Amino acid sequence: MAIKVTVTNNGPIRIEGEPEELNICDAQGNKFGLAGRAVISLCRCGGSSNKPFCDGTHNRNGFQSVCEARELPPPKPKV
Repeated sequence: MAIKVTVTNNGPIRIEGEPEELNICDAQGNKFGLAGRAVISLCRCGGSSNKPFCDGTHNRNGFQSVCEARELPPPKPKV
């Protein structure tokens, strides 16, 4: 199963995949212990008390953001 990332409307970024393939790391490259989870939700609203993971705060703070899929422009060449 390929890893699937879904940007939910007015909610978190949901990541689904085989537990052994899901690696969420901090800025130093240390892995978060995910306890075998196959689905992880990352906070987009900034209000979670369990960052970077979603704790449902977006439902209470009125977070709104709808993202529709689109094509990105090609990356700029590295100089």
